[in-house]
This record gives sequence, C-alpha cells and structure tokens, in this order.
Amino acid sequence: MSRRCFDNAPVLRLRNRPLPGAMPAGQTVAGGARRRGRWASKLLLSLLVAVLPLSARAGGGPENVLLVVNATSPGSIEVANAWIKLRNIAPINVLMLPWEGSREAIPIGTFREELLRPILQAIDGRRLSSQIDQIVYSTDFPWRIDFKDELPAELVGHDNLPSASLTGLSMQYAAIMARQPAYLQVGSNLYWRPLTDDGVPRGTQGFRAWYGWGTSGEVLEAGGPRYLLATMLGVTNGEANTVAEVVSALASAATADGTSPAGTIYLAVNSDVRSTTRSHDFVAIVKELARYGVLGERFEGTLPVRKNDVAGLMTGTPNFVWDKAASTMVPGAICENLTSYGGIFAKSGQTNLSEFIRAGAAGSSGTVIEPFALQDKFPHPAMHVHYVRGACLAEAFYQSIRAPYQLLVVGDPLCQPWAVIPKISATIASDESDLETGRVLAGKVSIEPVGQLPKNTPPSADGKPVHIDRFEFFVDGVRHGQCAEGESQELDTTELADGHHELRVVGISSSSVETQGRLVAHFTAANHGRTLALGVSPERVRSNSTVRMSVAGKGLEGVTLFCNGRVVGRTTGPESTVEVPADVLGVGRVTIRATGRAGFGIANTVNAEPVTIEVVPAD
Repeated sequence: MSRRCFDNAPVLRLRNRPLPGAMPAGQTVAGGARRRGRWASKLLLSLLVAVLPLSARAGGGPENVLLVVNATSPGSIEVANAWIKLRNIAPINVLMLPWEGSREAIPIGTFREELLRPILQAIDGRRLSSQIDQIVYSTDFPWRIDFKDELPAELVGHDNLPSASLTGLSMQYAAIMARQPAYLQVGSNLYWRPLTDDGVPRGTQGFRAWYGWGTSGEVLEAGGPRYLLATMLGVTNGEANTVAEVVSALASAATADGTSPAGTIYLAVNSDVRSTTRSHDFVAIVKELARYGVLGERFEGTLPVRKNDVAGLMTGTPNFVWDKAASTMVPGAICENLTSYGGIFAKSGQTNLSEFIRAGAAGSSGTVIEPFALQDKFPHPAMHVHYVRGACLAEAFYQSIRAPYQLLVVGDPLCQPWAVIPKISATIASDESDLETGRVLAGKVSIEPVGQLPKNTPPSADGKPVHIDRFEFFVDGVRHGQCAEGESQELDTTELADGHHELRVVGISSSSVETQGRLVAHFTAANHGRTLALGVSPERVRSNSTVRMSVAGKGLEGVTLFCNGRVVGRTTGPESTVEVPADVLGVGRVTIRATGRAGFGIANTVNAEPVTIEVVPAD
C-alpha cells in the first residue's frame, strides 16, 4: 500500500493533481449525462414519492431489506435460504435474479443495466418503495465494478485503477443511475457522521432510504442525496470462503442481537502506515466505548493473541493468519483490516477479509483495488462507537466511511449486538384477546399494539427518556400502515385473499438509532368461503432428488406454487400434483407457499398454509 497523503491532510488533491479515484471539487456533469439519467430520475421519484409524507421509519429490520439472490448459483441460494430463516425475511423481500456473468468484475454499464436497474424496478414494482432501506446481496455476484468507460475526462491519465465495489456503487444508486460520477468525491457519503476534534462521532443516526442528507450530515426531509445501504452476505468464489463458512458466520451473528456481549474491542497499534493512518484516534475511541460500559483496548502488534473475548478488531497489516493468534471472536464481532487488497479474492499477496469471516466475524470489509492509505476510504474507528450505541452492522459501517465506493462490506447487515430491543405485543380490540398465531379473522379488525422497553434503556441524546415512538404494520411483508403509541390500527381482512397471511407489528423506539422490536403472527382470513390445502413430501430430501407438491381446493382454475419469492410450479384445476427438482429450491430449510385462483379479484383468491421442508446436500 502506497502512502499518498499525511494523516488528517486534505485528500481531494495532491500537488494540484487529482488523486486516483478522486473527482476534483466543483466537477459538474455534462448535459448529455443528465439526459441519460432521466429514466433514473423518474424511477427515483417513484421510489420516494410514496414515503415523503410519512413519519420517520426505523431501519435495521428484515422488513427493510431487499435480498438479491443469484438464481443460477446453488451456493447463492443456499446462503440466502439460511439468512432468510435466521432473519425471518418475507418472500416479497427476496429477489431471485439470474446472473451468469463474471463473479469477479464487470463494467459499470453492465452493473447498471443487468443488476442495479432490475433491483430498483423490483422494489418499485412490488410496492416496497416505502420500506426498503438496504440492498443485501447473497454470494456469487461480481465484487468489483470497473468504471473506465465512464471515467471523467479530467481523470483520464490520472486514475489508472478505475474500479469500485459492488456494495459501494449500490449504496450510491441514484448517482449511478443518473450517470453522475459524484461517488468519486471523498465526501460523497453524507450519511457519514461528523466527528469531534479527537475523532469521536458526535451522534449516531438510524438510516432511512427516504432521508436526504445535508453537507454537515443533518437529516433533510426535502433535498439532499439519498442512498440505499448495501452489503454482501459473503463471497465464495476465488480465494474466499466456503458456503459453509459464510452460513456459520451468519448463524453466529444472528445470536448476538441485543445481548450486549461481554468482550473487548481491540485496536492494533504498529508502525505500518496501515495502522498509523487511523491509530491517532484510538485513545479517544477507547474512552468513548467505556462510557457505554464496553471495554476497548489499544495493543501493540497486529492481532490480539490468546484472547477469548474479541468483540471487535481494527488492525492494519498486509498479511495475517487468525489461527496463529489463538484468539476467539464473540458473536457479533466486526473485525477488519486497513490494507490495499482486503476485498480482492484473486491471488494478491495479501490476506483478504474472508479470513475474518472464516473465524466467525459478523462482518468485515476490504477495498477491491489499490485505494492508497487514505482514512476516508476505510472505516474510521468511530464505527465501533456507532455499533455500541445500538446501530446495526450496515449502519455502523456506512456512518464511518466518507468515501465508500472502493470498499466491499461483507457480513450480516442486521446484526446489532448492543441494541436495546423493545418487546412488542398486541391485542384484538373487539374481544381484548392477544394477537397470536392461529387466529381466524373476518371483516374489519382493530389491533392495539403495546411496546415495552427494557429497564436498562439509556436516555436519548438530548437526555429525554426513550419510549415507543410508533408502530408499523406489515401484511405478507408489505407495509400496511402505522399508528402512534396508545392508538390502534384497523385491518380490513376483506381486502385480503382468504387463507393464510402473516402480520408483523413493528415497534420503533424514539432514540436516534430508532431500534425496532417486532411481533410476528400468522392468521387465516375467512371472508369468501375459499380454502386451499398444500401438501409437500418428503419433509427431508436430498438436493439431487424430487419434491412432490400436492394442492386441493374447490372451484379453482389453477394454483401457483412459490418458494422464496419465485414461482416453482403451476397447476390447472382444483386438485393436482407437481414434481419439482429439489436443487431448484436450494440446500437448507425452505418454505413452500401456494395461491389458488377461481377468477379475477381478491374474492376469488386463496392462500394455503405454507409448508417447510429441509433440502440436504446430495452427498
């Protein structure tokens, strides 16, 4: 890694020449680029117009992600199946996107048209624009995007490494769709939280896709750039992780939420520029962590040795072997390394981020091309403060990176070990009974939610007690409405198909982090006299075998069978059996759903009770 600027020095220019990957201040976009971005502007408007009148929503929950899965990759499907179960991701939040291109690097035009555009269209077409805050990629997508074809003219000859990461450019989706190279600016991410003089973040803010951001990081309800947080669950091609390693790390991360793990966040100090670039803020960061009862420790070297309490790690070294340190991570740990090729999974001569994932880290990051030793392109130590203040993993990363375009963020974006999670319950007003799975509902139902915060809930940043600010309601994964504490929400079940449905009641705290708690209940709507039964066998099947799906109902013209957001079979008539290759479903626990139709309209539609089976490897 080359050193191109001194610590805390301005990084946009050096000797009056742009640094590789940096766009000069004041750069404007040509009119032709604006015209090419008209479609993006229209789509962006459609994504945002429905949500602008709403009060702030909480991010960091399964309702707020779009999980993108490579439908042609067994590994991508297996990782997705695991995360869907771990995080209770609704089918409508899953996009099965066939990708047969390179799983290493693609041109920016291909990225825009074959990945990003279909993702944005899916969010819009599924009526999820009011709730999606994050794009989450499963494995087997390209981790590097080459933007040579759209390099600004003034950087030609200066930037010989015009590459960016999949997550960095997805986060800056609006600029990409508009063909505006604003993402090259060092301060392109205005969600980055400003710091005090000693490097401590002034605040921690929950993320919403509809928030605009001012130049000082302030939240704007009108104007300012908008983003979508973006992460990859794992990388499994090249010199990266196995599918089993990725699934294991995700499973560990899911156990960490709200546990306030007893561990230490280790900050490595050594003479390498990879460490000195950000070690000057370590003392203040350790002091700030202590304010929240979390132990931080500066240590000499590169890895903590024989420590069994690694709750986080920030280091700087070209090469390391975790096993030689004989240390153990606690669930939820973010461990990352400032080095040139941490996000490169071809032979590079440096240890990439997969070493941390293999050891059980909830998340890590690395650059996909030579970034030079610029603090703004890597997570600031403030990342661990945001995490300890209750931010989810994706929020902690992006609040601490001013220029994320070259950084690949990998791991479980929803992991939040230090969140103080509300407990949510609800009653049905008509009989004051608990809303619980298995209820049969008809007509209009009034639901009264109740939220309870743990006794150890700290006050908000302004010193006021934290309470439940509001409740949001989701039916079958789609946002249905919201109410304030003490109010009720009406659910008109006549507007739903007969049969099975899922209702989520999400309570959101009044803290700046906007932590969520949720109640998930399943109910049967019974208004039109329609029923549908689904049977799936066997309950446990090898991936090289076949799954039999049988449906039975009355007066149905046909039935559509679904698994994780895509159609896996269709039938004609009220009763039929379909055989589906198990490898189409992917390895793991998968849930089959069925919807029958007797004609047009909701009154002629019925959902069966879903059936979950397990697909195991063939050998």
